[in-house]
Amino acid sequence: MLKSVPRVNMDTWLVVSLFVFVQLFFSLAYEGSGHYGYGDDEDAYARRNGGTPWCAPIKVKHGDVSCRSPGGQYYKNVMGSRCKIRCKRGYEMQQGHPEVVCMASKHWSGNYACREIRCPKLQMPANGGYKCSDGSYFNSRCEFFCSLGYTLKGSKTVTCQYHKTWTSGESACIDVDAPVIKCPNLKDKTAEPGKLTARVTWDTPEGKDTADGILTDVILKGKPPGHFPEGLHKMSYTVYDRAGNKGSCRFSVRVRVRRCSPITPPENGYMKCDSDGDNYGATCDFKCTGGYELQGSAARVCQYGLTWSGTETNCAAMNINVGVRTASGLLDQFYEKRRLLIISAPTAANHYYRFQMTNLQHAQCGLDLRHVTVIELVGIYPAQIGRISHRLIPPGLALQLRLLLQISHNNFNMVMIDKQGMDKERYTYPITSAQIFTTIDTWQGRMDEMVLQQEAGHTCQ
Repeated sequence: MLKSVPRVNMDTWLVVSLFVFVQLFFSLAYEGSGHYGYGDDEDAYARRNGGTPWCAPIKVKHGDVSCRSPGGQYYKNVMGSRCKIRCKRGYEMQQGHPEVVCMASKHWSGNYACREIRCPKLQMPANGGYKCSDGSYFNSRCEFFCSLGYTLKGSKTVTCQYHKTWTSGESACIDVDAPVIKCPNLKDKTAEPGKLTARVTWDTPEGKDTADGILTDVILKGKPPGHFPEGLHKMSYTVYDRAGNKGSCRFSVRVRVRRCSPITPPENGYMKCDSDGDNYGATCDFKCTGGYELQGSAARVCQYGLTWSGTETNCAAMNINVGVRTASGLLDQFYEKRRLLIISAPTAANHYYRFQMTNLQHAQCGLDLRHVTVIELVGIYPAQIGRISHRLIPPGLALQLRLLLQISHNNFNMVMIDKQGMDKERYTYPITSAQIFTTIDTWQGRMDEMVLQQEAGHTCQ
């Protein structure tokens, strides 16, 4: 018959099994798994273990723990046990030392905790900003952006690294776009009649910048709006934005003067024009030298069609009519045209007469320059004759001249008459041509003649 197993042996087996289970439970609760049976209250743990100098098991969030006991005991949190704490990637020790020791006070030698790694806060770029996937924490990716008109300088994206630094330096937003300015269109103007300039105006342009908006502080290089002379005038505007970027544009103003074909003074005459002489609206006046008569238009105007008004101007030599009946009729032909030098002598052999005529032979240019006509009266009536250059004056007309001017036929006489028919000077003896010229040059109207002759280049040199 079978024998029954002793009961005492069964009880012993149950006790041993319970002891092994308890030890296995505590062993699994510590081996770096992050789980433990009683939490992290060290005093409570010590009380539950009957005052045994054991420290509470270490629990580290976001980290791992590796412990060793002083005698290689099975339990890793007895007095003297050392535990090394390692934080997971992206985390670091918040405070304390990475290794702690279980002390006789049943407390660990220091605090321990793992916190997430954090990089320094990024500086917000002026005129821009950034967006991050996870703030400044480890592995956060931040992307920079700029406001309209600004360009990013530096990396577009940065990432927070394990050693608390960003993958690159901070970026900035800079204004690199030049401002835009539009100049006026080409101004093409025609001068008004009688003028050599044209009034040209325009509105001052404004600069436009993507960053700064409207820019009104513009710089003009060239002539400002107003009256422009004939020709092409090139100008430019320049504008700067706050970043110093430069924008510029160019434009031109062209002023045209309508001009007639040039005209020249008539031979033996003068021409005086206003304005520029041949521009639209200019007037040219013509005069003939003494002894010449104007034929054609005395004044001509440059017309819009670029043709001259009137007819061509000429100066023809005076046609002196010595067949008039009276002395006054003869003298009237010289009125306002010529000055007269009347020389009278009783005979051609008269000493004073011969000296005077010889002296005048070398002064013909000076006489012509001063518009002087010489009239000779020689002899005693009825044998007297008169002469104007190569034209003979009938004896009766010569007598009338002597009577009209009260000239004696018995002696040498010389009379000087101006263009208005005034008896200016009388001489009973001959004088030099230089004296004659000096006297005439002081008469009314002679100064204006000299100016015209100088401008026209009429001289006796």
